[in-house]
Amino acid sequence: GRALLILLLSATVSLLGGLIFGYELGIISGALLQLQIDFHLSCFKQEILVSALLIGALLASLVGGILIDRHGRRRAILVSNLVLLVGSLILTLARSFIGLVIGRMTVGFAISVSSMACCIYVSEMVAAHQRGLLVSLYEAGITVGILLSYALNYIFADVDEGWRYMFGLAIAPTAMQFLSILFLPVNPVKLSSWDSDCQKGLIQLQNTEDREVAKREPYKEKHYSFLDLFRTRDNMRRRTLVGLGLVLFQQFTGQPNVLGYASKIFHSVGFQSNSSAILASVGLGAIKVVSTLAAMAFADKAGRRALLMAGCVVMAISVTTIGLTSRIAPLAMARDCKAAADANASHSLTQHPLMPLASQAAVSPIPPASSAVKSQAGPGFAASRSLTKVFASTQSREVVPDSSLTQKRGLVGQSKKETVESTGSPFGGAPWAEHMVLNWITLLSMMAFVSAFSIGFGPMTWLVLSEIYPAGIRGRAFAFCNSFNWAANLLISLSFLDLIDAIGFSWMFLLYGLMAVLAVIFIYLFVPETKGQSLEEIDQQFSRKR
Repeated sequence: GRALLILLLSATVSLLGGLIFGYELGIISGALLQLQIDFHLSCFKQEILVSALLIGALLASLVGGILIDRHGRRRAILVSNLVLLVGSLILTLARSFIGLVIGRMTVGFAISVSSMACCIYVSEMVAAHQRGLLVSLYEAGITVGILLSYALNYIFADVDEGWRYMFGLAIAPTAMQFLSILFLPVNPVKLSSWDSDCQKGLIQLQNTEDREVAKREPYKEKHYSFLDLFRTRDNMRRRTLVGLGLVLFQQFTGQPNVLGYASKIFHSVGFQSNSSAILASVGLGAIKVVSTLAAMAFADKAGRRALLMAGCVVMAISVTTIGLTSRIAPLAMARDCKAAADANASHSLTQHPLMPLASQAAVSPIPPASSAVKSQAGPGFAASRSLTKVFASTQSREVVPDSSLTQKRGLVGQSKKETVESTGSPFGGAPWAEHMVLNWITLLSMMAFVSAFSIGFGPMTWLVLSEIYPAGIRGRAFAFCNSFNWAANLLISLSFLDLIDAIGFSWMFLLYGLMAVLAVIFIYLFVPETKGQSLEEIDQQFSRKR
C-alpha cells in the first residue's frame, strides 16, 4: 500500500511540475497583448519582459545543480515551489514594469530548478521498470500546461486586467505540488534498490557476469567535484558527451523553429484565419499530447535508444520533405519587421531579429486574411509575436506554435468588433493554390515532425539525463547540460531569420534534416540502452565499459 501511495504521489509531482512549466511558457503570449496596452510597453520593453523568464532560467541552471546536490532533490522542489508562489504573487499584484520583470525572472528561476529536480527525484524514487513512464509524465504535463495556457489566454482576453488572473492561476498547481511532495519521503526509498528488484525478477541483468560483479561490489555512493565531469574517472567524460550531445541535437534539429511556421503552412492548405489559428495551436498541441502519451507507454518496453533513433529518423525524413516541397512551392517567409519605428529602438536590431515596425501588412508572416486584425492590435503586435516565438522556443522541452498563438490573440481581441470575411474563395487567388498536393504533403510532414519529436527527443533526452550520472553529481551534471540547452535554443531562435536570409528557407530545412541524420549516428554510437536497469546498475555499467 505504501509503495502504491509513493508511486501515485511521484506521478502527481511529475505531472504537476510539467504542467506548471508548460503553463508559464505559454501564458505570456496572451498576457503581452494586454500588458502592452496597460503599461504602454515599447517593443524593446516587451523583449525585456519576454526574455526575463529565460534569464531567470539560465541563472537557475547555473546554480540549481549545486542546490539539488547539496540540499537534496525534495528540498529543491519545495524551495522552487515557494519561489514560484512569490513570483506569481509579484506578477499578479504588479503595478510597474520593473515589478513584471522581477516577477518573470523569479518564475523563470523557479521553473528551471523545479524541472531539473523533478526529473531526478522521480527517477530515483520509483522502480526501474516504471522510471520511463513516470519521468515521461513530466513531458506530458508540459504539453497539457501549454494547451491550458491557450485556453486561459482565450478566456481572459476580453477581461479587464485579465493578465492578473493569467499569472495568478499558476498558484493553484504550485500549491498542489507543494502539498504532494510534503507526503513523500526525504530520501528516495529504495523501492528501486536493485537488490530487491532482482529478487522480484523485475530487472533482468544483462548477463550472468554483470550479475556476479554487481553482487560482489556493494553499491557505494561516491563523491565527485564538478571538474570530474570532464575527467576519465568512472567514464565521466563519456557520460558528459552523451548528455551534451543529446541536448544540442535536440535543439539543432530545428524543433524551436519548425513550429514557428505552423500557421503559415495551415494557411497554405486553405485553412483561413480563424480556423488556421485555432487548428495550428490546438491541433498541433493535441498531436503533441497524444505522441507524448505514446512515448510514456513505450519508454519502458521499447527502450530509450529505440525511441530516440526512430524519432530522429522520422524527423529527418519529414523536415527534408518540407525542405524539398518548399523548393517547388515556396512559402513566402518574410521577416516580421523591416525597420525600427524610431531611432531609439534601432539598437535592438543588432541583437534580435525582433523589432518594432511601422507597417506590418507588407512583411508579417501572418496570413493575409487576418491583416485586418493586425491594424487594431497596434504596432507592438508583430514584435510581440516574434518575441513570443523567440521566448517560447527558448525552452527545449516544449514549443508553443506561436505564430498561430498571436494570430489567435489578435482574433480574440477583435472578435467582438468585426468578423473576418473568409466566406469567399478559400484561396483568394493565392499563389500557393496550384500546389495543393505539395502543401498537404508539407502539412503532414509537419505533423509527423511534431509527433516524432514528442516521442523521441522531447521526453527521452531528460529521461536519459536523469539516469546516466552517479547520484553524487547528478544534480550538477543535469544542470550543466540544461544550461547548454537554454543557450543553444536562444541561439537557434535568434539566428533563424538571419539564416533564412542567407541561405533560404528550403536549404535551412534540409540542413535540419542533415542534423537529424547526424543525431541518429550519434545515438547509435554513444547512447546506451538503460531500460529496466536500476540507477546503480547503469552507473556500474558506465564505470566498467568504455
